[in-house]
Amino acid sequence: MDQHKRTATCGELRRADAGKTVTLNGWVNRRRDHGGIVFINLRDRYGITQTVIGEDAPAELAAAAAELRNEYCIAVEGFVRLRPDSMVNPAMPTGEIEVAVQSLVILNRCEVLPFQIDEETKAGEDLRLSYRYLDLRSGGMQRRIRLRHEAAFAVREWMNSQGFYEIETPTFIRSTPEGARDYLVPSRLYPGKFYALPQSPQLYKQLLMASGFDRYFQIARCYRDEDARGDRQPEFTQIDIEMSFVSRDDVLAMTEGLMGHVFKKVLGLDLPPRFKRLGYEEAMETYGTDKPDLRFNLPLRDFAPYAAAGNFQALKDSLAAGGAVKALVVPAALMTPPYSRRQIEELEAHAKIYKARGLAWMKVAASAGNAVNSGGAGETPLLEGGISKFFTGQEAAIAKGLEAGPGDLILITADAKRKIANIALGAVRSKLGKDLGLIGGAGAVQPDSAGTGADMPEDAAVPGPFAFVWIVDFPLFEYDEEAGRWKAAHHMFSCPQEQYHAALEQDPGAVKGDLYDLVLNGYELASGSIRIHDPELQRRIFSIVGIGPEEAEAKFGFLTNAFKYGAPPHGGIAPGLDRLVMLMAGETSIKEVIAFPKNSFAVNPMDNCPGGVEQKQLDELHLAVKPGLVS
Repeated sequence: MDQHKRTATCGELRRADAGKTVTLNGWVNRRRDHGGIVFINLRDRYGITQTVIGEDAPAELAAAAAELRNEYCIAVEGFVRLRPDSMVNPAMPTGEIEVAVQSLVILNRCEVLPFQIDEETKAGEDLRLSYRYLDLRSGGMQRRIRLRHEAAFAVREWMNSQGFYEIETPTFIRSTPEGARDYLVPSRLYPGKFYALPQSPQLYKQLLMASGFDRYFQIARCYRDEDARGDRQPEFTQIDIEMSFVSRDDVLAMTEGLMGHVFKKVLGLDLPPRFKRLGYEEAMETYGTDKPDLRFNLPLRDFAPYAAAGNFQALKDSLAAGGAVKALVVPAALMTPPYSRRQIEELEAHAKIYKARGLAWMKVAASAGNAVNSGGAGETPLLEGGISKFFTGQEAAIAKGLEAGPGDLILITADAKRKIANIALGAVRSKLGKDLGLIGGAGAVQPDSAGTGADMPEDAAVPGPFAFVWIVDFPLFEYDEEAGRWKAAHHMFSCPQEQYHAALEQDPGAVKGDLYDLVLNGYELASGSIRIHDPELQRRIFSIVGIGPEEAEAKFGFLTNAFKYGAPPHGGIAPGLDRLVMLMAGETSIKEVIAFPKNSFAVNPMDNCPGGVEQKQLDELHLAVKPGLVS
């Protein structure tokens, strides 16, 4: 290989290199035969260079060029020359030059491809994952994997600059209840006992705080045995962070600094130094979710006063049961043409997925005056369609109160449970954001010279905008109706806000925790809390969620015992690296930023994982598989 080893990559040659003799290694991206002159676009992870074999080439070279097909791995040697002005390709960083080939060696041939390797492969998910090593050659996957590397490097750079130690925690741990099912690993040495793969390093990072390492981070692999979806995998990566002697504001400020550094370093974008904050209750009432997408507005509004004064009994019944009636106004300017009855029925079907009984609607007549702009004077805005007939005499008040103008569509949910009314209409809001094109494309910006976007393809745009928001003041507990008891809304080691300490047991549902989530473009990007460090307070939390002293000692004794030896106040957060890179790349699935992900059924079709094992292995682990379970 030494005599064919590359002296330049396929992405680095420029006008100034004209006249140099170089050796390139890579894959045939495209071969074109123009009447005896053969053009070969040669590709590696750095870019593409056009190489040329002339019609006067020696027979051996011409024969080798004639054999080439896409994805043959080859080495070429030749001299760099300028392209004629008429053949310069400004879309390619190497577009001003080409390499005149003097020798060509086929390093490896390629069989018929299962799919074409293009900028973005159009093959189905399972086919792409079955041949992931081919899929990873595509330009899009190459860029996204590079972006992931650069994001992880920027994280380490920032954390080190802020005095954090990177410390690894165990991969084999004791199984503890953390919300999802554990992946269990049987022990050969201790029959009948199991290790668990960590859902997060939560307990260990708290122990590191008790150990005096006041600033810890780790880019940690985590495992949860739960159903896969676009932004979730059985194994995932998070940026795990813990700090001692801090308050909530300290953790939030550190995270804002981290995000600012990563986005500037990787994409060349300046984020605001401080992100918007919303209380949990405000987020639910205004957006119907604790993961609001703030790239567009469309707030939920209270329709209760109009429902109470109207004649639509279903709305009145929800209010009488202590529930809520919420409205969402879709401006006419966003609907071109105006929404049809069929489109409204599609929105209703979407609301029903989230337990809504229905989705009521009405429109402001397109020819009506605008009470909002006129202050109520002039022509009365007329409501039409849907349930408008039940609000005769309230038209002007409704239009003004909801800030609805001519042609606007008003959508309404109601339920005896306030949370359902909010969540269902919030889901409709999210669907409208996608359907009306309020969240894509238009906000894209180009990277500036400060970011590593400098070596991106010249036509590659950075997705945007990026709308960060903190959700704070979460409930510490939620009631599990099926189990008939309280459970931790986040986890059992999150600290209640100080004003609730004295009366925790009297009204657990009213207790707010020192919890916080960082949301980006409708995705939960990070979650964290200030932790409990007082053994007595931890005991009270265990008691509220139904964990007695013996059970607490058996499951968490190694942590709670550490609290007895001067553990400091501490708190932390864990941004998801996969989701972060996914959003930075403008994708909607974390599979697009993971080298070897599982499919939607938690299976890797490339190596057929999970798979069976030999009986000998089961015997060594003292395990038996029930008959009929293995196909």
